[in-house]
Amino acid sequence: MVNVHHPAPGARSAEEGPALPPARKRRLVGIDAARGLALIGMISIHILPAWNPETYGATLQWELFAGRAAALFALLAGVGLAFSSGGRTPHRGRTMTADRVGLLIRAVLITVLGLLINQVMPGDPPAYSILVYYGMFFLLAIPFLHLPSRTLFVLAGTTAVVGPVLMQALRGVLPAFEIYNPTVSYVFSEPGTVLAQLLFTGTYPAVPYLAYLLAGLAIGRLNLRSLRVQTRLVRAGLALAGGAWLVYWVLVIQAGGYDQLMASTPWLSEDRIDEIIVWGPDPELPDTSWWWLLIPGPHTNTPVALLQDLGTGTAVLGLFLLVARRAGSWLLPLAAMGSMTLTLYSAHLLALAAMLHYEMPLLWFLVHLAVAALFAVAWHRSFGRGPLERVVARAAGAGRELVLRTGPAQRG
Repeated sequence: MVNVHHPAPGARSAEEGPALPPARKRRLVGIDAARGLALIGMISIHILPAWNPETYGATLQWELFAGRAAALFALLAGVGLAFSSGGRTPHRGRTMTADRVGLLIRAVLITVLGLLINQVMPGDPPAYSILVYYGMFFLLAIPFLHLPSRTLFVLAGTTAVVGPVLMQALRGVLPAFEIYNPTVSYVFSEPGTVLAQLLFTGTYPAVPYLAYLLAGLAIGRLNLRSLRVQTRLVRAGLALAGGAWLVYWVLVIQAGGYDQLMASTPWLSEDRIDEIIVWGPDPELPDTSWWWLLIPGPHTNTPVALLQDLGTGTAVLGLFLLVARRAGSWLLPLAAMGSMTLTLYSAHLLALAAMLHYEMPLLWFLVHLAVAALFAVAWHRSFGRGPLERVVARAAGAGRELVLRTGPAQRG
């Protein structure tokens, strides 16, 4: 959610002499626009109804954005981390150390911000905030910043499978959380529970979600200005999403997996199992059978769900990059929102805390959307980077500079 400008070339060593000021590349509008769409998706999930009384099923916005908007946020966070750590050529030596320190500072600041916002949310929250989890995402990504694209893709795929397995295996021994949105006081009173929640048991568990961060890092190491790369992102994303759904359809629907789910959880009716697939677990996915790891569904965080949402997010990113080549100016409101999602998302959560949106959800959704778009366009044209983004970037930049000043940047 904290986004960065595209990277300048890495620092030069003392022996190379002074470096000329690098030319600043233009931002890729398609990435900001995709991030803006993710923000709209999160706002819609928080405000608009999920149940359609006319069809007795999920609403269109729920089917489009539930789980997928958060996954797209995490994927694009990884892309941003790639840009800030060297782009196509990862930084090395002290420069990479400085990048890691800067990311650590970002993680701490976003975590503190999330905890403070959660502190003012009501006991029965109108939304499950992702901010504190975001801080944990960044912490887990620190050791992987230096890796090349191919290695990151392999690690992302491995994490998408191993992460959910660990999540299910440890669920029986990890403490159950009592507060959906961790607060400052809850961190001090139940630190172990909060850590387990952020890593494994919460709404956006960082260990499975690391797959999105690593995939985003890998994508950010590619030449995203290339038409060929953009087209491949769309094709690969659609193939991955379709392949993940096909695994579910073959193994669960056709090969008896659904019967195994019913047999392992006899207290759940067929309708209740279908509800988990459509609406997600409440609050946790059953751990009575490994067959549960083959279902899709929002916030189930199974390998099938992770790969499906990862594929969808990759295709969306590629599509926006393609559209921006010809119609980038039309994406301005969306891109402006996407350039300051930390600010807008935080303001959105604080507005939800007033609990005014339940009576007229569509009206309040439009209000949130209009205010966010108008503010983003006006601020972006006047000042560029969003208010909270400026604060976080300056703090992280100060940490980077402190590391770089301790000695010459080194290669190798």
